[in-house]
Amino acid sequence: MRNIPALRAAAIAALVLGGEATAAAAADHSAAFAPKGEAAAAPKGARGLCAAHPWACAASDMRSWDSRALMNRARVVNARVNRAVTQISDQAQYGREEVWALPTARGGDCEDFALLKKRKLMTFGVEPARLMIATVLDRKGRSHAVLLLRTDDGDLVLDNLVDRILPWDKTGYTFLRVQDPAAPDRWRRVFAGGMLADSPVAAGSTAPARR
Repeated sequence: MRNIPALRAAAIAALVLGGEATAAAAADHSAAFAPKGEAAAAPKGARGLCAAHPWACAASDMRSWDSRALMNRARVVNARVNRAVTQISDQAQYGREEVWALPTARGGDCEDFALLKKRKLMTFGVEPARLMIATVLDRKGRSHAVLLLRTDDGDLVLDNLVDRILPWDKTGYTFLRVQDPAAPDRWRRVFAGGMLADSPVAAGSTAPARR
């Protein structure tokens, strides 16, 4: 004869453990995306961006993508732009800091790399809602900018300092502000990752200090 109370207890335990596993999986999936906080002012250099480059602030819906196809496009664009553009500071090129523009024949700095990658991915059919410029502090606490690619599984970083594409929370960067994916002409606070992470992030590729 079956032990009914024991079976009932086992069933309850399975439900509880299953619920905990589901909650943990949901939390892990949520953490794969950079948190979107309250509204924030645009970075100084980005305040004229939408007027100069309307495509950089275009809004869109998100369509379904084959994950492999999306990553292949991202890897190609990230590597090609990193190889093609020469790193040069705004001060050296324009005589002032914080000029957000597409790279010139002389080159560009981190924001310029991010803008060019965003435009190229858009021409390859990636919708703007998946492509957000973010301002960060790098591992040495220096101001930096990257392009965030929002996939169905999480946010990935396209960076001019490394060709390897990493999840946002594995870069070691402290994320400060990001374009609002629903309205890219607006910005949101992030304040997460890097120095603000609860635990050390995994080490990424070592990169030369080219900014």
